[in-house]
Amino acid sequence: MSKTLLIKNARVVVTMDDARREIADGAVFIRDNLIEHVGASVDLPQDADEIIDARDHVVIPGLINTHHHMYQSLTRVLPAAQNGELFNWLTNLYPVWANLTPEMVQVSTLTAMAELIMSGCTTSSDHLYIYPNGCKLDHSIESAQQIGMRFHAARGSMSVGRSSGGLPPDSVVENEQAILSDTQRLIETYHDAGRHAMQRIVVAPCSPFSVSRDLMKESAVLARHYGVSLHTHLAENANDIAYSREKFNMTPAQYAEDCGWVGPDAWHAHCVQLDEDGIYLFARTGTGVAHCPCSNMRLASGIAPIRKMLDAGVSVGLGVDGSASNDGAHMLGEVRQAMLLQRVGFGPDAMTARQALEIATLGGAKVLNRDDIGALKPGMSADLVLFDLNKLGFAGSWHDPVAALVFCTPADVSYSVINGRVVVKDGQFTTIDLGNVLERHNQLAHDLAEAAH
Repeated sequence: MSKTLLIKNARVVVTMDDARREIADGAVFIRDNLIEHVGASVDLPQDADEIIDARDHVVIPGLINTHHHMYQSLTRVLPAAQNGELFNWLTNLYPVWANLTPEMVQVSTLTAMAELIMSGCTTSSDHLYIYPNGCKLDHSIESAQQIGMRFHAARGSMSVGRSSGGLPPDSVVENEQAILSDTQRLIETYHDAGRHAMQRIVVAPCSPFSVSRDLMKESAVLARHYGVSLHTHLAENANDIAYSREKFNMTPAQYAEDCGWVGPDAWHAHCVQLDEDGIYLFARTGTGVAHCPCSNMRLASGIAPIRKMLDAGVSVGLGVDGSASNDGAHMLGEVRQAMLLQRVGFGPDAMTARQALEIATLGGAKVLNRDDIGALKPGMSADLVLFDLNKLGFAGSWHDPVAALVFCTPADVSYSVINGRVVVKDGQFTTIDLGNVLERHNQLAHDLAEAAH
């Protein structure tokens, strides 16, 4: 028996369809987990099993987060890591993360996903690359299933410790054969290649300064054998470039190409320091970029040339990055920051509000190699969110409610629908007890910090 959901009377429905329609007094009709109709409220079916009156709300496609480290929500604003650039920041945090437990991974993932969902995100990747004390990617996947988020779980890894010229301490790196075997296990156990999949597995060695060239190449072979995506960090800051030149005698982009890490099935986080040749390589090969403006600012990595990438034809999505290098995971806030940062870097017309929203929807879908999310049109996955224009932060902004979402103070959703399921209703989760999750999360964050002393 199919179940229907009607969202009607919206102030505006932002479709992100081929014509980029914005429908006043709009409606979306959903059957089970698929969108069946999008149009004016008067033109759509008037009956459904569940009806949401979206009067004075903006309805948009669910936002897509293409880069995160969810476990880091346990180590926000640790005093030792509040200042300093990427390598300094990592060196201070690796010993803390070495004490992670399976419960910490589960609870931090729930917390990070709750924050994302409340901020408009319906699909997220997560890059877990540290596995001490029995931690597994399975623990993250269980949390995604519990809260109801569409999830691309990236099996990260580190294999080159300090004694071998890498950045991480030897205590947190893994054997390369064990990494590849566990990645294969995860793909065979959890990966869903079908349209509308709720979970996919991504092959994701952490970075050029924490894994070997062999692991990068073997990972690419493994991913392509199974038809799954590839993800890593690249060209994040000046030290990253220096390391690549000294160690490999190549730019990061050249190294990525040498290892087989270009193509529409690969995407790289940050790319702040991607040079012109790298930009054109990525555009030519369909390689994606996850832009993380807040993290790049916090660690003083620089301003990624996103305007130049878009003009060249590079696929760009947005990422909040880890909650210890952003200290927040507000997806709509990241959209706003992306727009503002491009203007600071490249002029007042470098990015509009709608362009920033497009990166966070259609852009993210393309980066994750999906054609079933990122827009509201028939046949797409039923992922959408509603923002209430009566909130204080939107006062005086109704001239252009769509731009208001990006220009005004980042708001939380009043409703979130993921795969046709109402996960947030009237600003409250229907799938988890958020109060209990946060109480446990704060206790675990305290325990983790104490364990490092």
